Formats: sequence, structure tokens, C-alpha cells
Amino acid sequence: MTKSRTDLLQGTLDLLVLKTLSTGARHGWGISQRIHQMSKDVLQVNQGSLYPALHRLEQQGWIRARWGKSENNRQAKYYELTPRGRRQLDEEIENWVRLSTAVAGIVEI
Repeated sequence: MTKSRTDLLQGTLDLLVLKTLSTGARHGWGISQRIHQMSKDVLQVNQGSLYPALHRLEQQGWIRARWGKSENNRQAKYYELTPRGRRQLDEEIENWVRLSTAVAGIVEI
């Protein structure tokens, strides 16, 4: 059985959100769409996962939120990386590379 959508582990979602915000501030829908686009339509982040993750990342001081106008002139909450979040992103990438290399080594056996 193949899955049409891939579920994301919490740590992986944190990494993807931080990486997405590394190019600039985005609102929640924009973050979700960018992840979907950059994964070539493989990954979909639903609101039930995204918004708790954004709240958690904000509580950790890795992102901050501000209100602004969206493309369709509506109020939207925009999220951006903090300096602490940039440092965390570097750490998350390092951990991901180590983990994915280890898994690849096992799968290739």
C-alpha cells in the first residue's frame, strides 16, 4: 500500500519549518505550501500539525510572530527566524545529516 501523503515526525517538521523560514517571513499557509512545493508535492503539512509546531517553536524562542497583511489583503500572522532559531537550524541540519547517513547505511546493506 502506498501513501499519498507522508507523515512527518515532530523533529523533522521543526527542521522543515525552520529551513523554510530561513529565506524570510511567511504566514502559516505559506509555510505549508512552500514545504509542499520544495518536496515536489511529496510532503503535506496539515494545520493540525503545523500550528502546534509554530507555537512550540515560538515558545522556544526560535521564531517570532507578527501580524501583517497577506497577499489577498487579509490579516495574517507572519513567522520569522530569530538569531537563536538560525543557530538551532544549523544544529538541526547537522543532526539530520548524521541521522540520514546512518539510515542510508543500513538501507544499503
